[in-house]
Order: sequence, then C-alpha cells, then structure tokens
Amino acid sequence: MGKIRLHNDDLGYETNCFVCEQTNEAGLRIPFFHDLDRGLVTAEFTLSDAFSGAPTMLHGGVTLAVLDEAMAWACIAIGRQWAVTSETSTKFHRAIYVDKPHVVEAEIVEQSDSEIVTAGRILNLKGVVRAESTATFTALGEAQLKRAVGETGDIDDSMTLD
Repeated sequence: MGKIRLHNDDLGYETNCFVCEQTNEAGLRIPFFHDLDRGLVTAEFTLSDAFSGAPTMLHGGVTLAVLDEAMAWACIAIGRQWAVTSETSTKFHRAIYVDKPHVVEAEIVEQSDSEIVTAGRILNLKGVVRAESTATFTALGEAQLKRAVGETGDIDDSMTLD
C-alpha cells in the first residue's frame, strides 16, 4: 500500500509548527508519513547540534517535541480525530545523538470518542529504542476545533500517496 506524506496544507489550514512545518526556518522541519502497511506514523530525522542539550546529545525537550508530534499525527492520520495532549510519560533509555539519523514511530493504542491513547518511540537505524513515550490526547470538540484551526479541519482521505 505504501506511505502517505502528511502535510498540514492537505488539511486546509496554515501552520508554523516547530516540529513539522517545512517553511519554519527556526524549526526541526521533520517530514512525517502514514505507513499504511504497518499502521504507524513515521519519520526519519537527523538534527544538528543547534538542538543539543549536552554537546553531542539531542536536548530532552526537543526529543519530547518529536515524540509528541509523531503521536499527534497518529491521532490525525490513524485515529481520524483532532486532539491535544492531556498527559504524557517518557522513558529515555539511551542518548539520542545530534548529527546521527534516527526514526520516530507512533501508533494508536486505544481510542474512544473523547480520548486517544498513543505510543511513540525513537530508534536508531539499528532498531535500538532510544526513548519511548505514551500519551493521552483529548479529542477536540467542534468549538475548540474552530478556535484551533478555523472553519476548516475536516480530516478526509484527500492526502495523496508519495
């Protein structure tokens, strides 16, 4: 089946997302994909020392942002709901190094009309888990959605395959 590139533009609104927006010069510019075969949201990324904490390691807050973004895209692409993070927990198993390629993956663990539970992980290219996270997202109601993204916000199947 393949992968679908996830674009904010395809969802009908503009954003300056720190993690995924390709035109945000101060951001991470990580491109996310919906892997239809595996039922995951994924992204490959390599971040420079501009995002370090310790001199050779990715800042923990940046790591959390990458995991949160992947899990939020899972809510949209897999769960077909707009939602915001209400609770999260992360375990850092090993350092995530700057200037080294990594993969982030996220999936839906459980879903109801009002909540979505997600899981995410960052791995190196050998498949070793560096950090993993779980998060509960609260689905946005119609009024909240309009405040967040305007009059648009329909999640449909119009995203094209790469």
